[in-house]
Parts: sequence; structure tokens; C-alpha cells
Amino acid sequence: MIFIRSILFNLLFYIQLIVLLVGGSPCLIFGRHAVQNIARLWARNSIWLLDRICGAKLEFRGAEHLPNGACIIASKHQSFLETFSLTTQAPDFSFVLKRELMIIPFFCWYLKRGGLIGIDRSKRGSALTQLTPLVREHIAQGRQFIIFPEGTRRPIGAAPHYKSGVAHLYLETGAICVPVALNTGLFWPRRSFWRRPGRIVIEFLEPILPGFDKETFMRLLQTRIEAATDRLVAEACLEEPALRAAVPAGQSISPA
Repeated sequence: MIFIRSILFNLLFYIQLIVLLVGGSPCLIFGRHAVQNIARLWARNSIWLLDRICGAKLEFRGAEHLPNGACIIASKHQSFLETFSLTTQAPDFSFVLKRELMIIPFFCWYLKRGGLIGIDRSKRGSALTQLTPLVREHIAQGRQFIIFPEGTRRPIGAAPHYKSGVAHLYLETGAICVPVALNTGLFWPRRSFWRRPGRIVIEFLEPILPGFDKETFMRLLQTRIEAATDRLVAEACLEEPALRAAVPAGQSISPA
């Protein structure tokens, strides 16, 4: 049954994306806020489909930690799900994306019009130099900049691999950083079409205020995200024991 539901969800997920890209194209002339509304519509529709078809209900926690206005949202990255669902929680969001996405025909128009930033991840030093003034500009405009500090999706149980780019942006912009923990990889695994039922949680954690040095910031960010992510994974496995199969053998899933 999960197999059939997963196929049906994926089919409708991409059909609605195509319909929205084509039907929403007039919004391209109205600027980034109109494009962001299309992105949120896609996200909300997809979250609804995930619930209704696959029995996977998404819950956001800790929204009170999001400031009014500019901030850096630094999220754990296990799945494609958080990539689009976080847009529903940010009134004027921006992302950093791999440059390859910025050249996909038609889709790239929305990315560029929405004010998203594409970088060449193979050129880490020069990419960060180019990225910094753009992020500083977005923060000055009161936008919420969403970044995945590990750079790519990490499977459940993988050792954390945080990169220093997020600390550089934190120091250069002087923005509040809101860490984000989640358990999405249990339900929407990377590089897989499976969509498992259960309660998905994306949790905004206590913000890291400006003023910390690089080492302290990175320690706070990783500690908060990893501890909360382990807690959310354990919580989900206790509620849905079948999810334990997605956790590597030998890894503890006891709640902290």
C-alpha cells in the first residue's frame, strides 16, 4: 500500500508543479512576492497531498522563535521536503541554490525572479565571496535567508558535516540565526520515491543572537540542531515503530 501511495503522490506532486509553472507564468511580471506566492501554493498543496495520500502529516514547532523581519534560517537537511516547506513559514524568503538549478529551462525564470541565489559549489572560496554581499543585501531588505549548513542532504544517522559558510554569513551580516531540526528523512528519504506515513516535525530552535565568534557560533549551531534532530527521530520511531528500519543498526533512538 505504501508503494502505491508513494507512486500516486509523486505523480501528483510533479503534475501540479508543471501546472503551476505554466499557469502561474503571468506572475513573473509582478516581481518576487508574486513568485513566492506561487512557491507557497505549491508547498501547501504538496504538504496536503502528503497528508491525504501517504498519511504523513507535517507539523511545525517553535514558530515563536522566528523573528519579525530579517534572519538566517539554518536548517538540518535530510530531504527535499524541507526545501519547499520552509517557504510557508517565511514571509519574504531567499535561498542559496546550486547553480545547476538556475539553468533549468522555464523553472529558472521563477528562481531568478524570486530573488534566489545560485552558486557554483565546486568553487567554495570564490562562491562565498560572491555570495556574501548578496546575502547582506537581502538581510538589509528584511528577508529571511534559508541555508542548509551541511550543503547537501544527509541520510538519517550520518555523521554531521557542517561547513563554515553559514558562520561567515552570520558574522558578515550581523543577523539573528534560527537553527532548524527535523526528522523528514524518515518519511521522505533522499534519492528515494518512498513516502512513509507518520508525524513529520520541523522545529525552529532557540535563535543564536549576533555577537558570537566563529567557533562558538558553529558549536552552538551544530549542538542545538543535532540534539534536537536526534530527539525528533527518536520521537517518531516511538510513535511509528516501523520507522526504526530507516535508522542505521546500532544507533540509539532513545529520546534525550
